[in-house]
Amino acid sequence: MVRKRIKQGLKFSKYIIYKETLVDFKEHFWSFIGAFIGIGLIAFIQDHTLNEFENMYLIGSFGASSVLVYGAIQSPLAQPRNLIFGHVISAIIGVTVYKVLPDILWLTAPLSVALSIVCMQITKTLHPPGGATALIAVIGSEKIKALGYFYVLSPVLTGSLILLIVALIFNNVTSHRKYPTDKRFTNYVRKIFIRRKV
Repeated sequence: MVRKRIKQGLKFSKYIIYKETLVDFKEHFWSFIGAFIGIGLIAFIQDHTLNEFENMYLIGSFGASSVLVYGAIQSPLAQPRNLIFGHVISAIIGVTVYKVLPDILWLTAPLSVALSIVCMQITKTLHPPGGATALIAVIGSEKIKALGYFYVLSPVLTGSLILLIVALIFNNVTSHRKYPTDKRFTNYVRKIFIRRKV
């Protein structure tokens, strides 16, 4: 009896593992295209426009956001509200922590990440790359630190908006991909377009 249950459990496990590893080429294709264009646009803007102003536009946390908004589009953590506000809240916290305690890395690094997590939880905007955004404000290059609160607007807000716009386009190209799953956001966007048409 016990052996039979173990064998059934193993068969079930093999089936689940097999099913989870099936390759959906369409899904991978659109994830690739979205991430390539989203990060590519941000990198292009930095490379061709902002270098003369010595400004940073591409930060590491956008790579992690791309994994969510192009590769895990059904995740609550990948929704527009989380993407935008998770990054912005974390950036504000990171900059503030750095300004209050500028030269105490052993305290500012964990404090910025921990506070950003709690604030994202409180505001229901949890977006894991936001922790990296807060950390970058504290440990980033001198260019980033010199931006101060401008870091929140550019690169964080503008880069997040670019990722979102690309996600809204490429995650809705086919019928089997729908983004966002948050109906409140979808209804809000529809209202904006309906008002403009009238």
